[in-house]
Amino acid sequence: MLLRVCRLRVIIRPNLASVKKEAREILSDNILIFRKTNELSQDEFAARCGLHRTYIGSVERCERNVTLATIELLARAMRTSASELLKDKEA
Repeated sequence: MLLRVCRLRVIIRPNLASVKKEAREILSDNILIFRKTNELSQDEFAARCGLHRTYIGSVERCERNVTLATIELLARAMRTSASELLKDKEA
């Protein structure tokens, strides 16, 4: 069972394989994985993207509905494509 708090609401998922994740959850997971893999702080990653540290944090916590332009900015900073950034690696 997965318990995830996203935007101050609790989502309980009985079977992760049978429930499709929202795009912003996938985006959040992929950004966090990228940052941790590359040993970047939110501040360092934000500087690389030209965004503020608190904005990156709010995206990672699923508190933002990110625009396509911002997704492209994030993807460029991660040296990947926007479509790859929105792919669920756990599916």
